[in-house]
Amino acid sequence: MWKKLVRPLWKWFAVALILATASYAVAWAQEDAGTALVLRLEGPLTPAMVQYLTRGLNTAQAEGDAVVVIELDTPGGSIDLMEQMVKAIRNSPVPVAVYVSPRGAIAGSAGTVITLAGHWALMAPETAIGAASPVGMQGEDLDKTLEAKTQEILQALVRSLAERRGPQAVQAAEATITEAKALSAQEALAVGLIDHIAPTLDDALAFLAGQHVTTSAGEVTLPAQLQPVFLRPTLGESLFHWLTNPNFVFLMLWLGAQALIVAFWHPSNWPAWFIGAAALLLAAYGLSILPVNWFGLGFMALAFVMFAVDVKATTHGALTAAGVVAFVFGALTLFNTPLALPQQRVSVPLVVGSGLVVAAASTFVVTMALRAQKQPVKTGLAQAHRLVGHVGYARTRLLPGRRGTVQVRGELWTAILPPGETPVETGQPVEIVEVQGVHLIVRPAQGEAKAAVVE
Repeated sequence: MWKKLVRPLWKWFAVALILATASYAVAWAQEDAGTALVLRLEGPLTPAMVQYLTRGLNTAQAEGDAVVVIELDTPGGSIDLMEQMVKAIRNSPVPVAVYVSPRGAIAGSAGTVITLAGHWALMAPETAIGAASPVGMQGEDLDKTLEAKTQEILQALVRSLAERRGPQAVQAAEATITEAKALSAQEALAVGLIDHIAPTLDDALAFLAGQHVTTSAGEVTLPAQLQPVFLRPTLGESLFHWLTNPNFVFLMLWLGAQALIVAFWHPSNWPAWFIGAAALLLAAYGLSILPVNWFGLGFMALAFVMFAVDVKATTHGALTAAGVVAFVFGALTLFNTPLALPQQRVSVPLVVGSGLVVAAASTFVVTMALRAQKQPVKTGLAQAHRLVGHVGYARTRLLPGRRGTVQVRGELWTAILPPGETPVETGQPVEIVEVQGVHLIVRPAQGEAKAAVVE
């Protein structure tokens, strides 16, 4: 009897012990695991990218994340923006790992310095780093004095960032500045410029787990396990990033100019004024960030002037044809500077398609204008003699020998009722008997003329 009662209790006790052990193991594993906040920086450096990075570092500190991993793929950008990002990374109490990925990605120009600023530098296979020689804001070569100063500052910066990696790494880092040298992932690892080659993000996190590093907050040891959490850009950050997309900037220039042309010929069309001004303001923001070839922008402005003038000029479309050529040439050279990489230039199909749309619209307007010029004038003094015999209405009371107003075929004319004629009251029909300059000589409509009034 006693054995029958105890045996079920032992079974329940064993089950409870197993569950408790499993719960403890899960809790221990969770305590030993940490969170890696993953940011994705892709494309040329922009103010929106700096804002996104700063928000990510602040979020990691507030949430207690173990490490921040920056997935980087950039051709570079402004030195000012690069300096802001380097400062944010080096002053972060949360360790930062810069991971150049995916395969085919680059950490070019300013991206080289950002990679070295990380507490760890990792690269995926088939990636590259380097070519960090400074150039001007529009991609031009700097004058000798300014170039020397800028190179010295950048060399000092990369030396300070790479010195913990050894003399070979320092030499390679300086070569990216002085010789515009670029290195593959394997070459960068061989000289100690990076810490590891990781094919995937999971491989990168596995390498980082358990690592020791010194940050602005002191010595930090990463957990033995790291779980990735991705931080997406906000709507505002995405919008401002789009404002620096060359294709978007080009479309805003195109739309703004077209809208202002319409507004110029139709001043009362307030939506055209609003759309044109708003589009050009959005384009101006992108032009202030991107490396712009002002020669190309000038040709685009000239093209739109040609389109606007050809509507009124008698060139029979010659200005439109010249304008299309200037438009396409200007658009293709708008962001064509030595600093701009392919992703910073306007799409050729987009330029050609926009040019064809502008050409078609301008051709249609010019054709309609020419057709209107060939048609005979149907109103005004040129056709006044044709009004003789027509019947209209008196819009004012007509007295003999005095001027009044009549409406004939939808037009208002000054009319004179000859002396001796019967006065005509407002609204009564009159017949035009003669045209004298800009005046109509009329008389009261009678008989068949009176019955023929259709107005």
